[in-house]
Amino acid sequence: MLLQGYTKEMFLPKCNPNFQSVHCVAHLDQDISNVLPYLNTALGGGDYIKSPASLTLRIHGKLIALHAREIFVNALNDEGEADKILAWLKKEINETWEKREEIEPSFESPAPPQMMEILRLLPKTNCRECGEPTCMVFALRAAEGVKGPGDCPSLTSENRAKLESYLGNFSFDV
Repeated sequence: MLLQGYTKEMFLPKCNPNFQSVHCVAHLDQDISNVLPYLNTALGGGDYIKSPASLTLRIHGKLIALHAREIFVNALNDEGEADKILAWLKKEINETWEKREEIEPSFESPAPPQMMEILRLLPKTNCRECGEPTCMVFALRAAEGVKGPGDCPSLTSENRAKLESYLGNFSFDV
């Protein structure tokens, strides 16, 4: 077992204390930098940086940044959600470390979805039926993995299929 424990700290974003969401940092008892390239492969690719080692993942509209001795998670609803995500990450870190001989480490970052490619398929009516103020904002949210083809009621079935196919090339969820 690589990661045995951590202490959790919850806080409101300092840049805008009026945000409804909270952030979390887990201070790790062990250094996990050696598992990050393996985790990058196991979790489908994120933004990997070699020095100092870090891996940033976008999962369910959240940014999760893993560093040697800390894990940061943003945009949480509450402490319970933080506990679930941290427990999942601890399990993934330890399972990946145990299976590292079977995993080809990835020191690369995949190309992210391109907002303009997504926008090209949208109706560009700015109807707001998706909950976003414009189609461009919807495209940005889709590139982040927060919105998907099913969230745009005005999308034609042909473009919905094209958008599903395009976004299927990227890993957003666990």
